Amino acid sequence: MTKDDLARAREWLAEAQSVTVLTGAGVSAESGIATFRGPGGVWEKVNPMELASSEGFRRDPRKVWAWYNARRRQLLEARPNPGHYALVELEKRVPCFGLITQNVDRLHQAAGSRNVVELHGNIWEVRCTGCGRLEDRTGVELPDEPHCDHCGAWLRPNVVWFGEELPSGAWRLAEEWTRRADVFLVVGTSAEVWPAAGLIYLAKDAGAKIIEINPEDTAATKVVDLALRGPSGQILPQIVPA
Repeated sequence: MTKDDLARAREWLAEAQSVTVLTGAGVSAESGIATFRGPGGVWEKVNPMELASSEGFRRDPRKVWAWYNARRRQLLEARPNPGHYALVELEKRVPCFGLITQNVDRLHQAAGSRNVVELHGNIWEVRCTGCGRLEDRTGVELPDEPHCDHCGAWLRPNVVWFGEELPSGAWRLAEEWTRRADVFLVVGTSAEVWPAAGLIYLAKDAGAKIIEINPEDTAATKVVDLALRGPSGQILPQIVPA
């Protein structure tokens, strides 16, 4: 990465009328939240099918909730990093802006981002497995065995587990934002989780300039127009000055 690369990214963003951003776990990792995949990731230590699948939840909902309640308590200590705030600044400057995230921690919203689509749901909402009622329990300490106040069925985290489809409304909006983008930013994602990774190729087909920000090459590096290597919390403030 050179000064010319940073200058080119700044120029593209300054000229764009529509910018769409896809963020992944690397952005949250810079706020101290462990990633799920890769060396040292969460799934190296625990079996994802036991803790992040509907089958695992049916077998042992208490075990699943013990893990998610621990994660919720950890997230209470997490704070947005400079990369999050740079995206808030970018949203203020671009006529059409959309932020598509694979993260479930809501740090983008905590930083001040407004136009956000959560492809994989978020850990703060709970959904009833009986009546389907959805509630926001942000910052609320949940019991060890959370049940619905209306029908008594188990509550579950409103996140997308293995084998489940993405929320249809969120996916439709993500595709719409991707197709309209002049510049498509790919930030802190390995581009290995589908269908989210497919948005990068959709943006390419739609003619967007694609900028990738990540410490390492990813599965999508070969198709991007500009690869900026390093943490998003360092690079984003350089291409979106406050």
